[in-house]
Amino acid sequence: MATPASRMQRPWRFIVVGLANTAIDICLFLALTWLNMAVIPANMISTTVALAFSFFVNRFYTFRAGPGMIGQAVRFLVVTMFALWVLQPLVIWIVSLWLVPLLPEMWALLIAKLAATVVSLIWNYLLYSAFVFRTPADAKDRG
Repeated sequence: MATPASRMQRPWRFIVVGLANTAIDICLFLALTWLNMAVIPANMISTTVALAFSFFVNRFYTFRAGPGMIGQAVRFLVVTMFALWVLQPLVIWIVSLWLVPLLPEMWALLIAKLAATVVSLIWNYLLYSAFVFRTPADAKDRG
């Protein structure tokens, strides 16, 4: 069984994985919108591709989770899909409403996507730690 990552290492590992995951997501999102795909479908595709990367790397590297991959995958999907398909489109829509009149559309979309990514990264870390990849050692630490 893999040993759980220390509580001090987890945030840093999550940041590294998050940066790689975000690069995958944003590059694919921008490429798809550049190819004239609508914003919401482009976001759904880019985040879904990044999703698979995120689950496996977070499971094995960030949290070093033990057995129970199927349950972890289900919880991961619930938490992550809410962030990707509810939080991100909502943030993109709200930020775009404010920025599109002020900036070129591609810059407004990039800023909106970055804002949405920050919101979902915070959401994901908190719920991955407490719910998705919680280890027996975590349960003992919390009482």
